[in-house]
Amino acid sequence: MSDDVKRIGVMVGREWSWPPAFIEEVNQRQAGVVAEYLTIGGTCMNEANPYAVIVDRISHEIPYYRTYLKNAVLQGTIVVNNPFWWSADDKFFGACLLDKLGISHAKTVALPSHSYIDGVVTESLRNLTYPIPWEEHAEYLGGFPFILKPAWGGGFKKVYKIHNMQELWNAYNETGTECMMLQQFIDWENYARCIVIGQQEVLPIKFDANLPWPHRYVVDDHFLAPDLRELIVKWAIQINQALGYDMNTVEFAIKDNVPYAIDFTNPAPDFEITSLTDHYFPWVVQKMADLCIDLALGQRQRAQALSRWDALISA
Repeated sequence: MSDDVKRIGVMVGREWSWPPAFIEEVNQRQAGVVAEYLTIGGTCMNEANPYAVIVDRISHEIPYYRTYLKNAVLQGTIVVNNPFWWSADDKFFGACLLDKLGISHAKTVALPSHSYIDGVVTESLRNLTYPIPWEEHAEYLGGFPFILKPAWGGGFKKVYKIHNMQELWNAYNETGTECMMLQQFIDWENYARCIVIGQQEVLPIKFDANLPWPHRYVVDDHFLAPDLRELIVKWAIQINQALGYDMNTVEFAIKDNVPYAIDFTNPAPDFEITSLTDHYFPWVVQKMADLCIDLALGQRQRAQALSRWDALISA
């Protein structure tokens, strides 16, 4: 391979449709960039990295991959998404950030964990109020129902819809060492899941969580009124610029024509054709190819990877 050819490495898990489609799309353009599956078997200290860009779809599940990617960044590789910010984010901070930015968000309370790892002694917990002031939190959130979910995590794991205090206690007792969040439930009338690529390209898709997975994306290009679509696109861009994500999904629950950002830290979003449908899948393949080729060739200005939100808040 010529030294002038830039390489894109694709780090994937079990997904089967997007990775080969992306690799084929990049390679058929003959833009001086080639894409390939990345393979690694151990990393030496300060080891040089052969890739101009790495697309990370799986390091949240494999700790060694995240370790490898952090060194890759040190060597000058652009990683989509940046592993340093991804390692640090959590959904509660995101809720606080959006409130600072003036973007509508469900009211949220972070909770102490139900349980702790072996070795944590009572004295280590003496800063905690006991018992948890459940009634105060319920009043702040505006009354039942609530959503109880992890401050970290995804894939709809350990997510509970709570209708009364007994249900809340029962669910909380199942959460173990997770740091959980209690969140206002938005009884939405419409729901948009926005795929955001490169902090600029936004595709709002009608999303129905009541449908069986993976058939929750609904093909309807006119499900949003023009002014509402414009606001959602604006906020989706602002959120991703603040978080520094180059691929993400941002979900808005819409009630009384007001969009509430519900879930927006999905830096390895579902790109499978079985989810996105034949209608939307090509857009994701093409926009990701555009982004990664531009990044590999130095043709796209990339926002600072860390602490973007402080500049946005103080601007």
